[in-house]
Amino acid sequence: MGTQTKIVVIKAKEIIYTGIFLVLGIVMIVLLFCMFGKNKESESKAAGKFVPGVYSSTITLGENTLNVAVTVDAETISGVSIENLDETVTTMYPLLEPALNEINSQISVVDSVDDITYSKENQYTYIILNQAIKNALEQAEVKK
Repeated sequence: MGTQTKIVVIKAKEIIYTGIFLVLGIVMIVLLFCMFGKNKESESKAAGKFVPGVYSSTITLGENTLNVAVTVDAETISGVSIENLDETVTTMYPLLEPALNEINSQISVVDSVDDITYSKENQYTYIILNQAIKNALEQAEVKK
C-alpha cells in the first residue's frame, strides 16, 4: 500500500489571528502574575511600619500637662517615657510610674499596643497612657 500525501491548506489570515491570540494570551498571563503575584503587605514590611524617631503626645492630668514620648525604630516601639514629670504629679498620681514601667516591660514582647495587659486596679491609668501612645504612633506611621 502506498502512502498518500495529504495537503493541508492554511490561510494567511488564520496564521495571523492565531499569532495575535497567542500574544494576547501571554500578555494576559504576565499581567495576572504582576497583579496577583506580589503581596502588597510584604512591600510595606520591607519599608517598615514606622519612621524611626521620637514622637510625643500630650496628656492632661488635673492642671498638669505631660508629654508622653514614644521612641520607635522601623519595625517596633523601643520605649515609652513621660517628660515633664515632677514630684507633685507623682504624688498626686502614684500609679503613673509603675504603669509606665509595666508598659515598657511589655512593649517589646507584644505586637500591638492593644495587646498590653494591665490589672483592674489601675486600668484608667493604663487607658490614658495607651491612648497617648496610640496618638504618638499615628505620627510615626509610614504614610502610604
